[in-house]
Amino acid sequence: MTDKMQRPVRVLVAKVGLDGHDRGAKVIATALRDAGMEVIYTGLRQTPEMVVATALQEDVDAIGISILSGAHMTVFPKVMQLMKDKGLKNVLLTGGGIIPDEDMQKLNEQGVGKLFAPGAPTSEIAGYINQWVHEHRSELF
Repeated sequence: MTDKMQRPVRVLVAKVGLDGHDRGAKVIATALRDAGMEVIYTGLRQTPEMVVATALQEDVDAIGISILSGAHMTVFPKVMQLMKDKGLKNVLLTGGGIIPDEDMQKLNEQGVGKLFAPGAPTSEIAGYINQWVHEHRSELF
């Protein structure tokens, strides 16, 4: 087994834009850490460019964006495009917040992973990330 296969799942939790509400992101970050993942939390007011640059620097397996501002139809496609431009392959883009179901479906169709509404069980989020990463890690080798 390679070193990448043995290390814990590494997740970047990000707050993009001017939304200053980060309680949910901190709860998710803590829950993912408790589930055995390495978590990098960016803090507030990140740009999509900052998120992708940090993801590259930290060699993450997944990016989770918390968004409550209503800018999800701009933020997620922008992050996805930057990920493609920078060659971030086999990295999950997921997230959650106040996102209408029809927008979640559109984002999923564009390649964004599962999105979670407020109140989603943290065990479900951790399980989804773990499963996705372990299914896609093998594609790297």
